Amino acid sequence: MAFGRLFLIFSLLLIFPLISIKAQQPYIKKLNTNCRVRNASTSVLGYACNGVNRTCEAYLTFRSRPPYNTVTSISNLLNANATQLSQLNSVSETAAFGTGETVLVPTRCSCLGQFYQANATYVIQAGDTPFTIANNTFEGLSTCHAVQVERSNLTIDIYPGSRLTVPLRCACPTEKQAADGIRYLLSYLITWGQSVSSISAIFRVDTGVTLAANQLSEQDFTIYPFTTLLVPLSDQPSRSQTIAPPPPPTTSPPPSSPPPPTSSGDNKWIYMLVGVLGGVALTSSIGFAVFWFCFLRKRKQIPPPMVSSASQSFEAIVKPGDKKLDVDEDSDFMESLNSIAQSLKVYKFEELKSATQDFSPNCLIKGSVYKGTINGDLAAIKKMHGDVSKEIQLLNTIHHHNLIRLSGVCFNDSHWYLVFEFAVNGPLSDWIYQDEHEQTTNKSLNWIQRIQIALDVANALDYLHSYTTPPYVYKNLESSNILLDDEFRAKIIDFDLARSAEGQDGHFALTRHIVGTRGYMSPEYLENGLVSTKLDVYGLGVLMLEIVTGKHVYELYENVKKNLSEVLDDVLEEEDTDENQKLTDFVDPFLQGDYPPQLAMSVIRLIDGCLDKDPSARPDMNEVSQSLSRVLTTSHAVDVSVTISVQGR
Repeated sequence: MAFGRLFLIFSLLLIFPLISIKAQQPYIKKLNTNCRVRNASTSVLGYACNGVNRTCEAYLTFRSRPPYNTVTSISNLLNANATQLSQLNSVSETAAFGTGETVLVPTRCSCLGQFYQANATYVIQAGDTPFTIANNTFEGLSTCHAVQVERSNLTIDIYPGSRLTVPLRCACPTEKQAADGIRYLLSYLITWGQSVSSISAIFRVDTGVTLAANQLSEQDFTIYPFTTLLVPLSDQPSRSQTIAPPPPPTTSPPPSSPPPPTSSGDNKWIYMLVGVLGGVALTSSIGFAVFWFCFLRKRKQIPPPMVSSASQSFEAIVKPGDKKLDVDEDSDFMESLNSIAQSLKVYKFEELKSATQDFSPNCLIKGSVYKGTINGDLAAIKKMHGDVSKEIQLLNTIHHHNLIRLSGVCFNDSHWYLVFEFAVNGPLSDWIYQDEHEQTTNKSLNWIQRIQIALDVANALDYLHSYTTPPYVYKNLESSNILLDDEFRAKIIDFDLARSAEGQDGHFALTRHIVGTRGYMSPEYLENGLVSTKLDVYGLGVLMLEIVTGKHVYELYENVKKNLSEVLDDVLEEEDTDENQKLTDFVDPFLQGDYPPQLAMSVIRLIDGCLDKDPSARPDMNEVSQSLSRVLTTSHAVDVSVTISVQGR
């Protein structure tokens, strides 16, 4: 009975996309210059997620100019793979391009919320505004509207040195385009003097096809510089197309002799019906085989989620609840199987063995995570057993520079291997828990680094709470799940406990499946199984408390009778911030007093709010992010003034 239900769901998943005709994308026109427009139907925020796939391979164009005139600099700016970019443009990885030269850029386009985008990370410079970032730096590959949305996730005020995610305009082929043989969409940057026909001719595409892809027509075909035009491609673009003189624009037959509309329509539907029926038959037969193989594997064993323990008294706990397979889980599992191979690199097991010296103990980082080298780049390779489809699916749909990036997968001998970007400075826990009697301080963070890390985590969680569809609660916040890259920027890992918060809208959901590390779990979740985004706010409060004090949460609980926030009472009672000895005793001694006392008190008050026993009284993650951003901005200003003062002596 269960198998029959699952097979029905699987069949519907295969057939459903075939019965929905998707619209094309609207051309942005002059709206990129009006940053006050918010109508999503105009594509100012990005191209709508109306394609067959939520993730696909796509292409951009970029016009070379200093300082972005080399393979490396352009790849870094647009978050592209330098090797792929050099191969696509038939140049070496050390090559430089001439000023104004059109560069083809491969990218991975993903549906985030309502819109497709490829994310780039940009370090803000003095004088930058959303408009100059989108139109000048990124040449129109983004819009001021999209940058403003991302900026609201970072801080109210843009300030130099901060990082900003810039959504690049890309899209995946619609069902109709795919049926017509279109495999890729190229976001072409329009420049002065170009037309739809001249751009189509560059890539040997029929002008009518390009017009239709952008919801333009022979009567409405005007395009403007610094905007993108989607060019449908059957094959990958090539360097020869962008440097060779294009052939004459393709023209349509004279309008005086169009085919009779009735016969044309009949033929169209005959072809479509044949294609649909053939596609359903072929896809169903292949899909059934994949389904049967994967379903049997899934049924063998699904181990409970594993979480790390902090100590014997604060070990990870699991309160078992009823677990039953429902329709939503079936459909999620089946959909993820179909999307994994389309959107992620699937590694051969031999590649991973070579990368890790046959999974040598010398390459073991911790647990079942190995350090590997793939194509000259470091990677973290995690060996997992059981059903990881939900975690893969989530990691494949979320894109934020403070969330660990999943680059590929491998399946071998009943084990999954997930390949992640490598964070060279390891877990945050290695940097904040110090023995004050130790003489070495090789692993210690200064005040600005600590606040930046807290802000990074807050931004990532705010992204999960407010900018993903559906929103997610992370549920697994602890210092060992925060990795630090070479610039000590935070990357959240381990999403096996994350769950959708869709439909909660500030209300609480109930669960009997309590999983986590005691000390980090909020009282309402631990005691009653209440789940909301405020659970993550509490967890961040605990993490910030550890970052400020340099102590593990179980040490802090030694002086607590009931609520963790009690450890803040003595410090908050002191009114004189500058002469607050209790503040000095409270803050990590490894900082050696090198922090602004007023700002430290601001952070402590923020922590107190996050640890409130009443979840509705806690701030939203966006409020936490904004508060930390203000603290960081002021800390930078204080640091600069102190440096100037010292140099002036």
